[in-house]
Amino acid sequence: MPRLPSTIDVSEHVRIPAHEIELSYARSGGPGGQHVNKTSSKVLLRWNPRTSEALRDEDRERIEEKLASRLTEDGDLLVTSERNREQSRNVDDAVERLIGILREALKRQRKRRKTKPTRSSQRKRLDSKKRRGDTKRQRKRPSGED
Repeated sequence: MPRLPSTIDVSEHVRIPAHEIELSYARSGGPGGQHVNKTSSKVLLRWNPRTSEALRDEDRERIEEKLASRLTEDGDLLVTSERNREQSRNVDDAVERLIGILREALKRQRKRRKTKPTRSSQRKRLDSKKRRGDTKRQRKRPSGED
């Protein structure tokens, strides 16, 4: 049976202890011959951020907010993997996917600093507007002829 590492390092602040993660196995779909009907290679990883001791309150809130659509009613985050035919490789894949999901959820958006447009960009903008106006003006019929 595949084993998890003792802790899963998501970031320097977030390290999930293995005892918080629950793994279950099921039969995987897809090709694999007769062997696929006998082995449970699909992995379902379950972790609850609400009860986790690995998270600070601010991280917990951020995860709850960003991953709200992925959490069950009990607050569990489910990650499945059935990419490989081997159960141990699917466990590794599910752990990697969990890490990726959590890293994405924990990212902090930088606040945008307002900046003035450069003088050059303003000049280019006005030049292009002037050129466009000239082009349209040349399309008009001369005003003296009717």
